[in-house]
Amino acid sequence: MISDHHAGPPAKGGPAGRSELRLRVLSAAVLIPVALFIAWWGGLPAFLLAALVSAIVFAEWASVTGHSAKLLPTTPDVSIGTAFVALATLVAGTQGLGTGLAVLVAGMVGVALLSRSAWLAAGVLYAGLLGIALAALRADADFGLASVTVLLVLVWATDSFAYFAGRSIGGPKLWPRVSPKKTWSGSLGGLAGGVILAALTAAAFGLRVGPLLIFCLAFLSIASQAGDLFESAVKRHFDKKDSSGIIPGHGGMMDRVDGLIFAAAAAALIGWAHLGAERVGQGMLAW
Repeated sequence: MISDHHAGPPAKGGPAGRSELRLRVLSAAVLIPVALFIAWWGGLPAFLLAALVSAIVFAEWASVTGHSAKLLPTTPDVSIGTAFVALATLVAGTQGLGTGLAVLVAGMVGVALLSRSAWLAAGVLYAGLLGIALAALRADADFGLASVTVLLVLVWATDSFAYFAGRSIGGPKLWPRVSPKKTWSGSLGGLAGGVILAALTAAAFGLRVGPLLIFCLAFLSIASQAGDLFESAVKRHFDKKDSSGIIPGHGGMMDRVDGLIFAAAAAALIGWAHLGAERVGQGMLAW
């Protein structure tokens, strides 16, 4: 993800800015190894982590859109939405992508009928797609670990290179009405850095890095940046700065994985269209 402050140094590099950057680095130093370890482990632990992250994202979405004052579900519609997001993720990992999507759609319809809110129903889809996509990718017997690792490296590298390119180069704004600090230099730097590191990661797994894979990775990097802009637009619409404060230096879970949501959903869709629901990871990587 590429948060609004990625394109420029907070507090002009003063104590507040350095403190925030320190918190970001410390949080990443804890979260990234945990995510990679559980991705390596695979199976039910990986599906459970994806379900937990997705459930937190939905709870934050409910809070941002004014349907909940707390992250813990306090109303039936938010509770049901949280449950269906987590359930759909577990089903996608154990029973397949199509079945997981069917469960998610059922949850989305149920929340829409119960809450009478298109925003809350959209949150079920938004959060659920993250869990379903990650679970389906990791469930690929032969390419699961490679696909999830490449995807995570792509999103993290896009995020980091965009941050440093935006800080060091600056220049014209990308979309000032939605995200005033993002620049074209940051976006292009994130695209280049993300694709290069993801391609190197794919090569480390013994995969052929040809033009079609490079094109796929570039598309997913752009999707990651689009996911960040989408979350910025939603928060701006509801006049929110962060989705929550559960991750020091990063805000909420939704702030941390906004780019991953769009990139993971796009990766799963590409893999599904390419080689079918049983080989989503291979379909994403093998070109």
